[in-house]
Amino acid sequence: MPSSRVRRGDHGAPLGQAAEDYLKAVYNLQANGQEATTSALAGVLEISDASVTSMSKRLAQLGLVVHTRYHGVELTPAGRKIALEIVRHHRLLELYLAEVLGYRWDEVHAEADRLEHVISEEFEERIDILLGRPTVDPHGDPIPTKDLELVEPSLIPLSRLDPGRPAVIQRVSDRDPALLRYLATLGMFPSVSVVVRERAPFGGPIHLRLGDREHAVGPELAAQVFVRLVDDEEP
Repeated sequence: MPSSRVRRGDHGAPLGQAAEDYLKAVYNLQANGQEATTSALAGVLEISDASVTSMSKRLAQLGLVVHTRYHGVELTPAGRKIALEIVRHHRLLELYLAEVLGYRWDEVHAEADRLEHVISEEFEERIDILLGRPTVDPHGDPIPTKDLELVEPSLIPLSRLDPGRPAVIQRVSDRDPALLRYLATLGMFPSVSVVVRERAPFGGPIHLRLGDREHAVGPELAAQVFVRLVDDEEP
């Protein structure tokens, strides 16, 4: 199977799955507004702090990350390019698994994690063409372009949506399959319109209108659903 076009460090050394997972984890933490500290990466990757430190040193030598004391690591342009390629593979695979192979949206994340490191660029391109050059995965996460460009949309958590302000669900967290299964029972999918009718005080439930349905959800759940505000001019 042809190898990936960018998965090498500045010195030409090939990367393995563990290094690719590390770079993707750094990217995802930073995309969520978090610092990629040793402890944060260890938690995401489910490895020891010592293993994270060792990988950080290796990838820094390859020119893929830089370490800032007390602030963890950041991706270099080369490291970001590799991370975005893995993210592109992952999100295209999620959509392919859901739309072509009939996987549920709570099943695709783990399966894509296993496949993202092994598909070739030709296979990636064929999936992209088959799916019609999609821009988002089943959970609303944006898919990097073929040129590895990605623009994060301006979204807010549903937990912060003002009562009466119309919005559209754009993205949901895909970290917890049980959460996705529950959201499915509520009809809380990307592209569904939503309005907060009332927010109870002291961390109480948030009462929503979802299309033609009404539900009450907790603020912890609402914080994992992200919405796009609807302008007054939009239909």
